[in-house]
Amino acid sequence: MTDELPHPVWHRFATREALHTELATVVAGRLRDAIAARGQAFMAVSGGTTPGPFFTVLATEDLAWDKVTITLIDERFVPITSPRSNAALVTDKLLTGRAAAARFVGLYREAASAEAAAAATAAALNGLPWPLDIAALGMGPDGHTASFFPDARDRARLLDPANPAVVLPVEAASAGEPRLTLSLPRICSAGFISLHIEGEDKLAVAESALAPGSTLPIRAVFDHAHQPVEIYWAP
Repeated sequence: MTDELPHPVWHRFATREALHTELATVVAGRLRDAIAARGQAFMAVSGGTTPGPFFTVLATEDLAWDKVTITLIDERFVPITSPRSNAALVTDKLLTGRAAAARFVGLYREAASAEAAAAATAAALNGLPWPLDIAALGMGPDGHTASFFPDARDRARLLDPANPAVVLPVEAASAGEPRLTLSLPRICSAGFISLHIEGEDKLAVAESALAPGSTLPIRAVFDHAHQPVEIYWAP
């Protein structure tokens, strides 16, 4: 962690619906800009319960979705048939309507272990158009983002801003099952990083992460992002 306090950009909304609409507008604009600049756009999105309504709004945006590649910030080590699969959420909520034309590259690979899956996934992701144009993050009540859990085994490696890996396996008791996650540098090098949080409890966690000396995992993103993280919050 750096000694200088990070300075994210806050966007506060009266309603969650207003947040979803504005975030979808901003993300769609960033995708259009990337397509105009280099002929394609590359975005990583999060799973969990929070982003579903945002995905539904984003999917209605009129843009060249066939030039967009989407991957995940992190994934549980479960197949897409599992109700806990982040890939299933993206398929159901985002890859619909106009957005169905996007290319989706998930993180899960059938393998004997999360470690073996991470190696196979990294090989598949190496050919994608890095760096990310957009990293759409979420955050848990314990301050984790991606699969950087506070109790993760090998936490120092996960939060290493110089880690050369593309994808890392994660073992943490609080995670429920093994996970796969993009590395911190791959997230922090994105052209636009949003943190989408809802509720007073998440607001308190985010503010705590910004306090001097915080060791919450999300703080590593605040500290090492190549530009200020943009926090989107609604009660």
